[in-house]
Amino acid sequence: MGESGCSTDQRNSEAIRLKEMCFQAVRKHLGALGVQAVLDLPTPLIKDLLPHLTVCQLDELQPGLNQRGISTHSGWVGVLQQLSRANPEVNLLTEEEVKGEVMRLLFTLIFYGFRNGFVNRNKANLNTPYFLMAAAKCIKYFVLLANMQKTLQSLTAEQRPILNLLEMGIKRVCVSNSLDMAKRVMHTVLYILHRLLDHGMATELVVNTPCPIMLAWLLHGRGSQYVNPKLKSLMHSKMTSCISPAASASVDRASPGFENRALEDQDDQVSPCKRSKLDSVTVEEESGKENLTMDLHILCQNFTPCGGPSAGACPWGQIDCLEIRQCKSNSLQVLISALPTFFCLRSLTLHSYLTFMDSDVLSLVRALKQLSECSHSSLTDLSISVLPYTELVKIILDASPKLTSLHTEVRSMICQPHFTSHDLSTEELALEKLTVKVTELQTDLHVITSVLRRCPCLTSLHIAGMTLPSGSSQSQLLNTLSESNHRLRSLNLEDMKLADCLPEILNLLRHCKLEELQFNDCRLLEQWSNKEESLQRLVAALKAVPSLNMLSLAQNRLAKNVYVLAELFSGSSPSSVKRLNISSNFIQPADLLEFAKRLRTHRPPHRLTLDLRRNPGDRDLDMWNTALGSLRPFCVLLVEGWKSTDTMVDHISNM
Repeated sequence: MGESGCSTDQRNSEAIRLKEMCFQAVRKHLGALGVQAVLDLPTPLIKDLLPHLTVCQLDELQPGLNQRGISTHSGWVGVLQQLSRANPEVNLLTEEEVKGEVMRLLFTLIFYGFRNGFVNRNKANLNTPYFLMAAAKCIKYFVLLANMQKTLQSLTAEQRPILNLLEMGIKRVCVSNSLDMAKRVMHTVLYILHRLLDHGMATELVVNTPCPIMLAWLLHGRGSQYVNPKLKSLMHSKMTSCISPAASASVDRASPGFENRALEDQDDQVSPCKRSKLDSVTVEEESGKENLTMDLHILCQNFTPCGGPSAGACPWGQIDCLEIRQCKSNSLQVLISALPTFFCLRSLTLHSYLTFMDSDVLSLVRALKQLSECSHSSLTDLSISVLPYTELVKIILDASPKLTSLHTEVRSMICQPHFTSHDLSTEELALEKLTVKVTELQTDLHVITSVLRRCPCLTSLHIAGMTLPSGSSQSQLLNTLSESNHRLRSLNLEDMKLADCLPEILNLLRHCKLEELQFNDCRLLEQWSNKEESLQRLVAALKAVPSLNMLSLAQNRLAKNVYVLAELFSGSSPSSVKRLNISSNFIQPADLLEFAKRLRTHRPPHRLTLDLRRNPGDRDLDMWNTALGSLRPFCVLLVEGWKSTDTMVDHISNM
């Protein structure tokens, strides 16, 4: 009997090794076998084969597999997990989303010559013209590293077909790193940006460089009517040396008088339109030639054969989404000057590693007010960090009542005098989404509640880190939501004390038709004298919200009381929750096993995505794995390793 069992195990092991060898052979010789040979395989065998294929092979096989109803999702997820420390939730992305992320990461690494472990192991399959062309067809986001001059020059020469593909597909461009705009080497960077932003499809721009002159060039003519004086001065000082002989006739037209007339002509146009992409040509650089000019036609001329003109007039693209990182005061001033006439701008994100000066923010507020007073204004989404105090949230909204989305971060660790507005406005705001992340010694809750009372259309609210004076309660915030924000669908309260607010939470659940609810690190159980009974009351109220499909109670020290959450799915009217986050709750193996037993009795009506990360499963690994095995038939589990020997992790879970 023992020998027979041993023989069976040996045969199974040999069969697995043989299967692996066959998969490796297919990977190595797919070109000779042909795509159809793989498509003709049985479905289970194809699914086992996917993790063994190269990126190019997955891309080549995907259309045929999709026609057979087979997804390549698992193959792309496998690549992404090898390529980066992928978040477990990557499994929740669609096939195309995962593929796009893989291609974006790999294209950047291969194109610029960077290396990591995955690239080193697969360089024979990735360092090919086919891969770069295949990736260029997929990606929508291009990172332009301005200091990688030789690599970027290849896009205007031997790799120009790739630039043509990028021009047709890229929606979002990130300009990173800085070079002196007065240097000749910048002409390649400007030309590539011109192709993507003006001839191409890109309307979203990320500026990750502190250079205000570069920002001025990027904004010029692409939405705002403002002409930056420093940029204008720089361009005119270089004009005589930057134009090829074939373009000499255009020199006179680039004089200040002509430029003003051209600007007036552009203002008469309702919206600049983009023409078809440029034909693929080679570049002939002339010694001493520079392309630092605001005349796009001249810029294109210097990259067409023999310095000849490009076909037709160059268009001006429009930027409707702008994100400025490393937004220092000088860059902010460039934007502030352009903002009042930036009518096509729909979304604006400003981020500084240091807190903005209140004088700069108030200057921004004045520019936003000027823009909002124009009927042609399109700005609806604003994100700004870091503000020096919370009062500015209300001031920004008063200046821009048309905003439908506002994301702010506030950081102030010292008490200091600041500008205070008179709280007299009762005008309704159009705001639908509001995020306020606060790092302050104390927050004036009245500022937030006064804004919420003016937002009847609010559907999404995220507040984090709001600390109140001793003896105060967040109950006022919850009552305001119950009274004024009945359309609320997503509520995320984070790093706030809600232990004394159970009655207000229950009342809120009765008045709002929430679809997503997150109470993360809210110390819910901290003051409950009978934790089990109070948690049961909360669960009963949650079950009574039929629209609720996502619930997060992460970092609330549920521990042994976690089993009560299984009651969400009990009775004749189980909860509709499809995603449950109970990460960082110090749930030990015995606690999870009890939760799993009860959940098997009250099975969710839908497959449940269960987040169990950062819980001490290694305290009894066998019991933990038993509990996971019991949950897997009806749950998608998000788990990751935990080291109980790491005292800091253990301390954080107990906070």
